[in-house]
Amino acid sequence: MATVSYVSEDDATGLVREVYEDIRKTFGMPFVPNLFKVMAHNPAYLQASWQRVKTIMGPGLLDRKTKEMIAVAVSATNGCDYCVRAHTGALRAMGSTDGELVELMAVVDLFSGFNKMLEGLQVDNDLGR
Repeated sequence: MATVSYVSEDDATGLVREVYEDIRKTFGMPFVPNLFKVMAHNPAYLQASWQRVKTIMGPGLLDRKTKEMIAVAVSATNGCDYCVRAHTGALRAMGSTDGELVELMAVVDLFSGFNKMLEGLQVDNDLGR
């Protein structure tokens, strides 16, 4: 259970209501995810965070599926179950298979282990700048 209440869509007014409407429209969802409902206690923060989502996850040099894969990898590494499930769901909606998701997590597994080993041993970088 969340440590703060969710600002329901029925209770949203002003800026919060506007942002909620944009979230539903942009995501094509009939509801606003709880991530944003907890942010709504600070409407300016909600608006700024939503703008960041639209800017970063929207059209750019990387395609949306790649961005969602990065989001899953970072979320798994950081231990955010909410985000892993949300972005895995987005990947599923884009047609990702079980095999692709397992391969994605295999990359996370490989590099998480390498990162910890190299960090622990303080290995000097000889491959990049």
